[in-house]
Amino acid sequence: MSIECTLYALSTCIHCRRMKVFLEDHNVAFDNIFVDKLRGDERKEILDKIRNYNPKLSFPTLVVKGGECIIVGFHKDKVEEALNL
Repeated sequence: MSIECTLYALSTCIHCRRMKVFLEDHNVAFDNIFVDKLRGDERKEILDKIRNYNPKLSFPTLVVKGGECIIVGFHKDKVEEALNL
């Protein structure tokens, strides 16, 4: 199964947790990056990457299929539409 999405999240965020569970429940292949657990240059690089998709740097930020679709916040209907669930 190939990776369809990257979830940029905070480990303490309830909306991020809901997005992660939703993706898992629907067997979506995704990378999960807890931004608050990163340090140093790695954190800076990831934050710069997220800013390209979501200038407000809010979470969760879901990048679908390499940037084909960006979903900020947990919006189940948008995720279902983007991933044809």
